Amino acid sequence: MKQAYTYAAALAASERISWRVEDLIGGDKRLDFTRSFLPESLAQVAPLTFLGEREKRTLNQIRGLGYLYMFGVVEEFILPFVMDHTRAHLGNDDYRVRAFLEFAGEEAKHIHLFRRFREEFEAGFGTPCAVIGPPEAIAQAVLAKEPLAVALTILHLEWMTQRHYIDSVQDDQVLDPQFKSLLKHHWMEEAQHAKLDTLMVDTLAEGASQEDIGRAVEGYLSIGMMVDEGLAQQATFDVASLELATGRALAPDQREQVIAVQRRALRWTYLGSGMTHGNFLGTLGQLSPAARARIEQVAPAFC
Repeated sequence: MKQAYTYAAALAASERISWRVEDLIGGDKRLDFTRSFLPESLAQVAPLTFLGEREKRTLNQIRGLGYLYMFGVVEEFILPFVMDHTRAHLGNDDYRVRAFLEFAGEEAKHIHLFRRFREEFEAGFGTPCAVIGPPEAIAQAVLAKEPLAVALTILHLEWMTQRHYIDSVQDDQVLDPQFKSLLKHHWMEEAQHAKLDTLMVDTLAEGASQEDIGRAVEGYLSIGMMVDEGLAQQATFDVASLELATGRALAPDQREQVIAVQRRALRWTYLGSGMTHGNFLGTLGQLSPAARARIEQVAPAFC
């Protein structure tokens, strides 16, 4: 299976756009807690009409914390997976090795960036916010799946990141410029990761039977269901964080509505938006038309 992407081109692009954590956060580069962090298409706080505008902004910021925390979580398993894949090809194409080492180095940098972000968020937000985890346990559970299933999960995440930034973040002038800058620089490097992971999926699928690919797709879906369970817990955490931050105890029916709306928002953000991305579906279709059809059948539950 051939792709238009090349290791040499991805490496050249990564080297051209490289940035440092120290240039993006700290010093005078501070979060503005008077502004929203996430676009409404991801945060989906507008339907919660019983919340005031300040309360909606607070929930938006809580979701912003969770958004970058979740990227940090997934990169905890992407980093070792990419390193293991690279190790198997050390004696082959130099561009491949260098491109994947750059990929791994950038993921390590992203983990560092998101940890620094969480420190700054916690210092400025004023109250603690619970998050799912620990990341190491999630990574261990994901990496226990077969390699092609993990690679498909990573490909989903890479194209998901591209979709969020291009469709929702890039032209939104309401968002905090500092938070938006973090998303932009993450997106810039993930653009190359999406191409490299497409090539990695192709490599892992070489010689695989349709039955092998079917099992990998089911493995990918089982990872998605594990994530979905975590998102349900995160929605519950988020409403508790909202009540703590605002000092307002919501009525039981209001709490249920926040959880329901945010559960849908989280499902779309992390599952539906990746499963329905055209490039992700295109790769699946090349692997197996049946694999693409399976995901297209499942995806509406998360959209």
